[in-house]
Amino acid sequence: MDDLLIHKEQINRQMARYGVKFGIYKNGIFKERLFPYDPIPRIIDGKDYEILEKGLIQRVDALNMFLADIYNEKKIIKDGVVPEEFVYRSPGYLAQCEGFTPPKAIYSHISGIDLVLGKDGVWYILEDNLRIPSGASYPLIARSLCRRCSPDTFRRNNILDNRNYGTLLKETMDNVNTGGINVIFTPGRYNAAYFEHSFLAEQAGVVLAESNDLFVENDNLYYRGNHGTVRVGAVYRRISDEYLDPLCFDPSSLIGIPNIMEAYRTGNVAIVNAPGNGVADDKGIYYFVPKMIKYYLDQEPILKNAPTFLPFYEEDMKYTLDNINRLVIKDVAEAGGYGVIFGRDLTAEKLEDLKKTIINEPRRFISQEVIDFQDLPIVEGDTTVMRKADLRAFVLSGSKTQVWPSGLTRFSRNPNSFVVNSSQGGGFKDTWITCQ
Repeated sequence: MDDLLIHKEQINRQMARYGVKFGIYKNGIFKERLFPYDPIPRIIDGKDYEILEKGLIQRVDALNMFLADIYNEKKIIKDGVVPEEFVYRSPGYLAQCEGFTPPKAIYSHISGIDLVLGKDGVWYILEDNLRIPSGASYPLIARSLCRRCSPDTFRRNNILDNRNYGTLLKETMDNVNTGGINVIFTPGRYNAAYFEHSFLAEQAGVVLAESNDLFVENDNLYYRGNHGTVRVGAVYRRISDEYLDPLCFDPSSLIGIPNIMEAYRTGNVAIVNAPGNGVADDKGIYYFVPKMIKYYLDQEPILKNAPTFLPFYEEDMKYTLDNINRLVIKDVAEAGGYGVIFGRDLTAEKLEDLKKTIINEPRRFISQEVIDFQDLPIVEGDTTVMRKADLRAFVLSGSKTQVWPSGLTRFSRNPNSFVVNSSQGGGFKDTWITCQ
């Protein structure tokens, strides 16, 4: 591992050459910055990983069943397990997707599940990302560059190989492909994760396309390439629901594909991930996932949620207001580390203002106990310091549900911050899973 420390600057320079960047819009201006890489890997013991793997598969299977249910029979609502308020008022719920089940009944083909390891030794799920979760490309290319710089490191350490992500992605798309080529659909060069779109297209051996390359005719999606026009059977879209089809969602979208939803509903193309998934990764719905696991699978949840309270319920409202100074409050409509408020950081006046907002808009917020999660070592200058870090695990649902034996470990570069998101200035590490 010492070799990786020696080659840190070389690896970061190579990443810069490859364009391993993360783009951010700030004050209406697009800025790209390098996604800082730290050479000290997160190491997860093989036995611990077995438990994680089972728990992640269980959770994603239940979430896929939930999505299939609420867009069709709505049993979980009728049985009173999830209040209809939390489904129909979710910004991620799309009425345009009602009454339709996508190929193989899979909604979330690529799920990004965010976890932290508490100082009590327990893994806690913080968030489910079922729309367009990003980040798999970063540990993938980091491992590749590290192998070149220090091949002996990987000969000496018995860790699971992570180079199969492209193969897993292709197999996942092939599983739902309705007849035609596989395409990764990118909004273009100025998207925050454009590097990932192009890198994954190369790794999976699929076509990278923008909206100008794709069109719908006779309810089929086609790719217009240099060698003619070919039908598309599965499209891994890296664009938000609202911009996907201007004839179905936001009419002002210039980066979508007109009529792609008609081709999708006709069953002529699979969309990875399915439109409408946002209802299942709503922070309000997060509270109900353990209940979903019991409801759909008749199993006890293997992995825990962070202790969470819904001000929607009178008892939880009281608890939230009484303990607001030590809780973290999250706006359910926000993502990327935005809309996260630590009560301990607010003045008495700000706390009172926040209480009034919660009372007036109880569906808008969840509150959670602050989990004191583990710090990991990072290299800062010539020293090693400890920083908060989470883990984004990638779960792929194809002919079976499987967890990629790697993951994106993100860390805060601020010694006083619990927020590790790349959009908030964090860095990343590789994640090593040891063989048993």
